[in-house]
Amino acid sequence: MSVDAECKDKNDRKIAVIFPGIGYHKGKPLLYYAVEMAYQYGYEVRDVEYHDMPVGVKGDDGLLRKAAEDAYRQACEQLKDIDFTEYADVVLIGKSIGTVVLARFAEEYGIDAKQIWYTPVEETFDHAGEKVIAFYGESDPLSDTRVIKSKAGATGAELYIYPYGNHSIESGDVCRDTGYLHEIMKLTERVFR
Repeated sequence: MSVDAECKDKNDRKIAVIFPGIGYHKGKPLLYYAVEMAYQYGYEVRDVEYHDMPVGVKGDDGLLRKAAEDAYRQACEQLKDIDFTEYADVVLIGKSIGTVVLARFAEEYGIDAKQIWYTPVEETFDHAGEKVIAFYGESDPLSDTRVIKSKAGATGAELYIYPYGNHSIESGDVCRDTGYLHEIMKLTERVFR
């Protein structure tokens, strides 16, 4: 293989890294379809998995911070062997606490990545990069919608808010929820194109 061909192959490489939430794994709709889309567009996919996470973090800021710190430490360990500079395109996809982990990871390691945030928590915006698209349920009990809107505006994150949506961007009305999912995936697809 010529040097030109080797460089071209290296420069065409694309990777998507999945940062799940606690209890919201890649088998659930938002992450499942995002992963399928990444494969569809030719991305390598790497998954971060968390172990021994604290339970009962909902409504407990101290436990939420501890969980985020534990998840961050585990993500760093699992991703330490990836040289992100070898990829022409990097997409980081997170759900809930995973959005904090991925945003902090990108910031601290200087990774130039497009970021997809499904139901970010307020702290996520403290580490916002330049290429962020975020999806949020207006009835999400883990964050204050006014704070999310304000922080998104201050950071320039592209934010989509779904009325009646909870922390999984579900309202309890299947037709509404599948409509939300369809729109979210169409917007997610823009990131991969």
